[in-house]
Formats: sequence, C-alpha cells, structure tokens
Amino acid sequence: MPIVKETHVYYTVQPGDTLYSIAARLGSTVASIQSVNVLYPPFTDPYLIYPGWKLLVPVPGEQPVRTIYITAPGDTLYRIAQRFSAHPDLLLGMNPQIQNPNLIFAGQSLWVPGFVYQVESGDTLANIAGKFGIPLNQLLYANEGRPGFSLDLLYAGYSLILPLPSSRNIVVIRPLPEEILRSGESIEGLARVFEANVLMQVEDDSGVIVSNERFTTASAGAPAYGYFSRSIPFDRTPSVESGKLWVYARSANDGSIIDLVQVKVRF
Repeated sequence: MPIVKETHVYYTVQPGDTLYSIAARLGSTVASIQSVNVLYPPFTDPYLIYPGWKLLVPVPGEQPVRTIYITAPGDTLYRIAQRFSAHPDLLLGMNPQIQNPNLIFAGQSLWVPGFVYQVESGDTLANIAGKFGIPLNQLLYANEGRPGFSLDLLYAGYSLILPLPSSRNIVVIRPLPEEILRSGESIEGLARVFEANVLMQVEDDSGVIVSNERFTTASAGAPAYGYFSRSIPFDRTPSVESGKLWVYARSANDGSIIDLVQVKVRF
C-alpha cells in the first residue's frame, strides 16, 4: 500500500511564485514537486505553474511526519477544515497557536488531518476511496484545484491527499488507514474527551473482537485537546486479514459510545 510516510506541505501558488522559489522556501526540490503533481509533458510544461493551483510539496526528512497547510489569502478556518472533512474545533485543537479562530493570516502553517497516497497503475478514485473507507466526495474535495487531478484519469506516481479518519473530538494519526496493525503496536492521536479517557478496541471484518476495550489517558482533558498513545495487545488471533480499529469515548450520562472514529487496518 503506497502510503507516503513523509511530511508534505499543501501550498497554494501565489503570483510571482516559481517552482524554484517554492522548493527553496519549503525545503523541497523542483524535481520532487514536479513528480508528485505530474508537472511534466505531455500533461503540462514542467516549469509552468499558475496562481491558485494547489501543490503538494514533499519535505523529506522533516519530523514528525505531518501534512502542513499553508494558508492562502481568503482562507478561513472553516473552509480549511471542510477541505479535510474535519470539524473546525478539531483543526483548532491540532493548532493551539491559533488564538482567534476568526482571524487567520495568509502564510500561516497549520497541521491538518491528512495523509498522502501515491497512485498505482490501475487505480481509480472510486477504488482508492473504497480501499481507505473514505467517501468519494471527501477525496474529491481534498484534491480540488490541484494540477493533474482529474475525475476521469489518474496517473501512476501522482500523489493524492486523503483526509484522516476523525470526529469532532478525536483524530487518529497512527496507524494510518490500511496499514498493518500488529499486537503490541501503539495507537496515537489527539482527543478532547471527558476526564481525558480515550477508549479503543480492534475488531476484524468477520466480527471477532481481536483486542478488547482498553483505555488510555490523553495529556489533557476537555475542553482542551490532548495527545494520547498506548500499545494495544491482541486478545485473539484475527480470523481474517482485515478489520477496524475503534477509538472513542463514552458518554458521562449513560456510558454509550460517542465520538467514534474507525480506521481500516490489515493484520
């Protein structure tokens, strides 16, 4: 599964930009920007870019691995969150440096809930969406305005940005969708939950509970978002090769599951 595990910047081309200036500013290379955005003949002139285009810019070696969105003139927190199928509250929680959600400036760097997938030969948008459990309209909206992005034709080697599974109060950053999950591996994310209690379990696609419900404590409780991480052992051997990781909270009123985030995994 060609998930690209390196930091990418989602950048909107501004008047006067060149591939050289973008690469120099963001710590990338012209060749890598051309490659992931298919900026080469016969599709386009390899050095010709236009204001308003949205480019994925690989930043190799940048740790931790993140997807960073550079705000453009006219952006609002709501519109950026909408592009990544996330709630604005979650975007705020991922970016505590934002003091006023109604006041963001062009050129700010925001951590957004997305990851990058490199297209393989034979891929279609529909099968990519199905593979990762992402509604097709979310995939389309996340990549709207990008050069080389087409409803009808995908090029092998092209990089797509996909939204991370999230709810209003929880986002899972590890594992990524469709990654292999083994017993004892760590689950990581951010959560805004009552008394900082984050719950998780693993179920395979035949309905077998592979890992019973367990909890961990986030680094902060509601109303703040806190980081959480814990290893999750398997209590049973998966009966099939695929399943879902559940990450959620429970209602303080009746104990029911709330803020459920499901991540497709393989075993």
